[in-house]
Amino acid sequence: MSSRLARTLSIVAASATLLALSACAADAGSGSGAPASEYVTEGAFTVATGEPAYFPWVLDNKPESGEGFEAAVAYAVAAELGFDAKDVVWVRSTFDQAIAPGPKDFDINLQQFSITEERKQTVDFSSPYYETTQAVITVPGSPAEGASSIAELQGLLIGAQTGTTSFQAVESQIAPTQGALAFNSNDDAKLALQNGTVDAIVVDLPTAFYLTGVELEGGSIIGQLPKTAAAGDQFGLVLPKGSPLTEQVTAAVDTLRENGTLDALADKWLAAGADAPLLK
Repeated sequence: MSSRLARTLSIVAASATLLALSACAADAGSGSGAPASEYVTEGAFTVATGEPAYFPWVLDNKPESGEGFEAAVAYAVAAELGFDAKDVVWVRSTFDQAIAPGPKDFDINLQQFSITEERKQTVDFSSPYYETTQAVITVPGSPAEGASSIAELQGLLIGAQTGTTSFQAVESQIAPTQGALAFNSNDDAKLALQNGTVDAIVVDLPTAFYLTGVELEGGSIIGQLPKTAAAGDQFGLVLPKGSPLTEQVTAAVDTLRENGTLDALADKWLAAGADAPLLK
């Protein structure tokens, strides 16, 4: 072998060794291969909600009880995916953390996330598990206190934030004899209710739960208005952007919607359980 040929072979061998080492380094850096599971934790279904999680979405801030509308929905979805209740693991996140770009420590997150095109830029959504309805609320001593039908509301002063689905609902579904009273915001409408300028106001049901549970002393939900084509926002389960589970989770939600489970859970936890009956 000539010295020139020997040097050439030596260079080729060295290059091959470097390529092999580079390939090994690249594999190690990328996590080497497909993940063992599509789920955050092998053998578990990791579900996130807020801290605290509020009634009636979660009872007593204990989602692991399965009590409350969203806690119950989470366990129903888990069952559709083949998980036992004992395999559901709960974690907490803020609302903003859940819909921010980046990796997540949950398989799904539910805390009344409205499905919007803007949020779809950073996270995935399942198909809707709930569509908001409009609700009528009042305070103690109001003429609306004790009303149990739309007819009983029509002669009263009813208001809502202008330009909203709630305001449309006042006009089209209650049709007060004195006309709908418009306010610039829900806060303004709430203040008008507190000072007696109006007898009742209309807001979406999640807002009604918050106002009557947190901001209005003695506040109560008179009832929900019937669903219409323009009823309100749709809530979806949040998944990490590009999650391999999005299609399966959506299929599970679709099944629960089609077999009546979601409506039954809404009736149990949002209508009967939270004392928000459907007004007729």
